[in-house]
Amino acid sequence: MSNKTAALEWEQLRTDESRHVEEVLRQHFEAADAYRYNPASLRVRITDSRFRGKSREERDDLVEPVLATLDEDTQADIMNIVLLCPNEVDESFQARINNEEFENPSRSML
Repeated sequence: MSNKTAALEWEQLRTDESRHVEEVLRQHFEAADAYRYNPASLRVRITDSRFRGKSREERDDLVEPVLATLDEDTQADIMNIVLLCPNEVDESFQARINNEEFENPSRSML
């Protein structure tokens, strides 16, 4: 996380459902964070060293079987998922932008 203030902002959006998503994902990946962005959308961030050097599609292939274990309503609400390898935020502009939006969510229209 980029700083303590940002962490508090998104962490205040956590729900029992997002904590359950984190719990499931953390059984398979090094780190996972989730929060409810608005009534219709969950945001998820997964960090794992297995993502290094992999395309977005290859990363998705690692994550999708785990997401499939969540109930259908929860799966349907996951609208934003950030898949990072450790230190990628320091190495990639796009990863930094994606992580920044996760940590400092823009205002929801709902």
